[in-house]
Amino acid sequence: MKKTEARTGAILTIDLKALVDNWRLLRDRVAPRQCAAVVKADAYGLGMNRVAQALWNAGCKVFFVAQIEEATTLRKRLREAEIHVLNGLLEGTESDFLAQNLIPVLNDIHQIRAWTQFCGQTPRPCDIHLDTGMSRLGLSPEETEQLIADTDLCQALAPSLIMSHLACADSPNHKMNSGQLEEFTTLRQRLDAAGLRAPGSIANSSGIFLGADYHFDLARPGVAIYGVNPTPDNPNPMAQVVRLQAKILQVRTIDTPRAVGYGATHRVWGPSRIATVGVGYADGFLRTISNRGRAFIKDHRAPVVGRISMDLTTLDVTAVPEQLTQPGCMVDLIGPHSTVDDVAQAAGTIGYEILTGLGNRFLRVYSNGPGA
Repeated sequence: MKKTEARTGAILTIDLKALVDNWRLLRDRVAPRQCAAVVKADAYGLGMNRVAQALWNAGCKVFFVAQIEEATTLRKRLREAEIHVLNGLLEGTESDFLAQNLIPVLNDIHQIRAWTQFCGQTPRPCDIHLDTGMSRLGLSPEETEQLIADTDLCQALAPSLIMSHLACADSPNHKMNSGQLEEFTTLRQRLDAAGLRAPGSIANSSGIFLGADYHFDLARPGVAIYGVNPTPDNPNPMAQVVRLQAKILQVRTIDTPRAVGYGATHRVWGPSRIATVGVGYADGFLRTISNRGRAFIKDHRAPVVGRISMDLTTLDVTAVPEQLTQPGCMVDLIGPHSTVDDVAQAAGTIGYEILTGLGNRFLRVYSNGPGA
């Protein structure tokens, strides 16, 4: 065992080949349209620099982040990439977009006017985000009408993308999907007639699986690249990217009725063995997994028992062979038998939250990639 592994309580392994394979699957599914990659939130918690470099090497040339600070960090790594900033144009950041060759996603009429005023007589690339039902970011229907009616403003823009975002793409039969598609198609036609012609984009990870009508010119997958199921009602078409292994710190043999953990929410009534591992909710292994989740030691199931605490989780290893449950042995909290989606279900949340919440106390190992 390497010294770094000996000193850590848990190891988070990120399989870069699986990640790249996932992006290529999505790319091929939308071909001949273009496939970008969303690497916001530090590539969904997996490390933006390493992830984006692997995707760039695989042929991905277009990236989306949420914040301008993420974009400037990514620009240092990828000098030639096309980088879009979803949260838009914050006041006073116009020159940063220009200096770093970044593309702002303009989310309201005020941002559009600020950008055109900054660019002056030399229109520069931007994205126009239309709200087709999310009621979140994007031009409201009223603002879209203002834009279409303002000929001078339209002429001052050089959009690289007209985009929107699907609210219910992971529920393929939801009526909002077709409604948003129809509204987006109509608005693009009207913007085109007003002189704002640009490629279209509406498909996120799940949107890609709604069919070719949703692909337009550019797809923007995010969470599916990282192994989360974009089709929750069907088997996961994506490869598993992450594995979280925790080290057993201690095994307690109990032969009389006794409580386990804070609040005594679990009690042992007969002979049992309880293993404690060095991962807790401070590491993103959520407290709501308490008494609901499961870990695996090789092929053996070990239920989470008692409340998860800040640094520790307790497992019932009574049914696991003793030689596999010695202090120092590793347990899969996320792995082949318990995926990110499984952990999310136990926590009562979604895979996005599990991934982005994975802490920084793990030893992070990148496998099957450059420098692995």
